[in-house]
Amino acid sequence: MDKNNSLVDAYMSKAKIWKEEMEALREMLLSCNLTEELKWGKPCYSFENKNLFIIQSFKTNCALGFFNGELINDEKGLLVKPGENTQSGRMIRFTHLKEIVKVKGTIKGYIKEAIEHEKMGTKTTIKEKAELIFPEELQSVLDKNVKFKKAFESLTPGRQRAYNMFFSAPKQAQTRTTRIEKYKQQILNGKGINDCTCGLSKKMPYCDGSHKYL
Repeated sequence: MDKNNSLVDAYMSKAKIWKEEMEALREMLLSCNLTEELKWGKPCYSFENKNLFIIQSFKTNCALGFFNGELINDEKGLLVKPGENTQSGRMIRFTHLKEIVKVKGTIKGYIKEAIEHEKMGTKTTIKEKAELIFPEELQSVLDKNVKFKKAFESLTPGRQRAYNMFFSAPKQAQTRTTRIEKYKQQILNGKGINDCTCGLSKKMPYCDGSHKYL
């Protein structure tokens, strides 16, 4: 059975930057018997329906994201937080294929360790009540829009964190503003960033074509 997902095949074929680097990361992940899917518009890899890894492409680098990266024994110091408020997630950034080749053995070791943690049910130390530091653009909307603020504060702590991480990630203020505007209605509807908006399911990390893809 072909482990390659056709949607990811299409994503890779259309990639304009970091194509070789992403293919190298994809090859390593698939060699670990993970399920490959396209979620949030990115190649995502899961073990027993639990999201563990994601490949991301940015203007200045590509990255391999670990959803439970906090648990990894990062002896080489490769893992970094995607954002200031990130708790369990970590990523390794690359700017050249040679960098991936150089630490390939270490990366595969980290991947296998992440899978083992999932098998053992190891939990990350999420601080549910940790105070969030919002980007200026989000804080401005919260201050000016009472309805939006009430809706955001009504979300679960985990959903608030996910939105804050996503909104805080871009370096450009305009990109942060665009992300906030795009998801404003979804927040007003009481939905998390990974919730399906079609109304057929309370929680769908991705859609199969019959639902609205996030």
